[in-house]
Amino acid sequence: MFLEMQRIQLIEGDVWGHRKDINEYYIVSSSVSEKIKEMKIEGNSTKDIEAKVSRESKLNPGMVAYIMNKEAPA
Repeated sequence: MFLEMQRIQLIEGDVWGHRKDINEYYIVSSSVSEKIKEMKIEGNSTKDIEAKVSRESKLNPGMVAYIMNKEAPA
């Protein structure tokens, strides 16, 4: 409940472990956001958007869903 109140979402993914030579942050390109917006405008379902964008951008479907939830509705 605390995480939900702080608007923190846990997303399943890889655990990097002890390595310190890997960047802590990943920048999602604006083309991914644009693709999501276009597909929303076209009326695609959430699951279809997650599947297609995930396949094209190599992002986890959970991350695509997170991006969709953070954007303003189309």
